[in-house]
Amino acid sequence: MERLRELSRKTAETNIQLKLNLDGTGIYKVDCPLGFLSHMLHSFCRHGLFDLTGSLAGDLEVDQHHLVEDTGIVLGQLFHAALGEKKGIRRAGFFMYPMDETLSRCAVDFGGRPFLVYEADLSGAPLISKNPDNTEYSFQTDTIADFWQGFVSGAQCNMHIDIIRGRSDHHKIEAVFKSAARALREAVSLDPRAAGVIPSTKGVL
Repeated sequence: MERLRELSRKTAETNIQLKLNLDGTGIYKVDCPLGFLSHMLHSFCRHGLFDLTGSLAGDLEVDQHHLVEDTGIVLGQLFHAALGEKKGIRRAGFFMYPMDETLSRCAVDFGGRPFLVYEADLSGAPLISKNPDNTEYSFQTDTIADFWQGFVSGAQCNMHIDIIRGRSDHHKIEAVFKSAARALREAVSLDPRAAGVIPSTKGVL
């Protein structure tokens, strides 16, 4: 059975349409107005081997919080929907990702109880880049915590994210997305020894 789902979220603040394939090859084709967020989602897909397509739009004239958080919510909801009853999955995953001077750790469990522990120790300084029209914009790095809070709420999983060491905020955030992708890839993978079995003593997740 294909573990592929498509969802949309349209509010007065955002308009998000995404399609996810858990068993993909890392394809990323999303129209995203924030270059840094797009870069992180691309890395997430490549390292998780998830296919993600669609479009993201939001009230950036207010700030970036609504769009980044709602993207996390929808992505999490896609994971939840694609996993269904969670039969045969490994359920939990763990990965430590080294990226130059940075080391990120992520542990995740699809146990049905949303909870996020996020310790990234970012500087709070915005990341500066340029739009296609050559105008500068700043990425609000504090919204990354909102992204992952939205994700765990939508996915109904618990996740622990820690930056063990690092200097560059860019590297810290990118290492977070890569370690999370790898941990999620492990958690959602199918275990041939437990085919068709819900991985819980309760019999339901």
